[in-house]
Amino acid sequence: MRNHTELHELILLGIPQTEGLETVLFVIFSCVYLFTLLGNSLILTAIVSSSTLHTPMYFFLGLLSIFDMLFPSVTCPKMLFYLSGQSQAISYEGCAAQLFFYHFLGATEGCLYSVMAYDRFVAICHPLRYMLIMRPGVCVGLVMAAWVVGCLQATILTSFTFQLTYCGSNRVDYFFCDIPAVLPLACADSSLAQRVGSSAVGFLALMLWFSVCVSYTRIGIAILRIRSAEGRQKAFSTCSAHLTAILCAYGPVLIIYLQPAPDPLLGAVVQILNNIVSPMLNSLIYSLRNREVKSSLKRVFHNVVFISLE
Repeated sequence: MRNHTELHELILLGIPQTEGLETVLFVIFSCVYLFTLLGNSLILTAIVSSSTLHTPMYFFLGLLSIFDMLFPSVTCPKMLFYLSGQSQAISYEGCAAQLFFYHFLGATEGCLYSVMAYDRFVAICHPLRYMLIMRPGVCVGLVMAAWVVGCLQATILTSFTFQLTYCGSNRVDYFFCDIPAVLPLACADSSLAQRVGSSAVGFLALMLWFSVCVSYTRIGIAILRIRSAEGRQKAFSTCSAHLTAILCAYGPVLIIYLQPAPDPLLGAVVQILNNIVSPMLNSLIYSLRNREVKSSLKRVFHNVVFISLE
């Protein structure tokens, strides 16, 4: 990369229009980040420790908890570092790595949401064949496909962004390295990279959203056909948590990358919701709306207290 640029480091200027609020933001984001790690760690512990949760649905939920810990870790630690008064510099290679892993984890998690929607479709519409269709090999294959899609998208976006020549200002008017923030620093024409970035992200998000809509349309029809009120309530409760998490994930992505002229402050607020707040909300959504997860967490806490008393 150094052969294509004279820049050896970039300066992250932080969240637009927040000068003087660094200490307040540091406290808020530190608490949210720690709560995100703790909440998702508890969900993962509950799933691993309870044999009753060793099913495809909770296999995918455990992976989602891992992604919800990794995804904010791409941007949040560096942001907290400079909000605490430390250096705002990031190396050129570090900037490229941040952009790659941000889109890799984001795209993979988006694919995982679609896989989870398909899992719920099979469970509700084909309950007698559920374990046959969602056998371990199929689950692993779906997860591997999600990883491949995420890796391909991140590689394409990172390649198009960092093949340009960067020889001017090194000040990134944002709190992390993302395509809309880095491309304005290029000396060459960046219109192609901008179009590729918006098209790739938008196309993948719309395709995944379409697959989710198809699955949940079929699920909704099947739920309406369930005769017992208790059965409808159980099916709706299971799906509503997942659907809420999907809306929190896809909404910010479509707002950020499909705007013709994005506002910096609006983009930063939406990105914060997407990067930091949504992973925290997922742990709350799935723990508070899922009886099995809550029961497993109670057993985990009971065992921890019992062992500590001994």
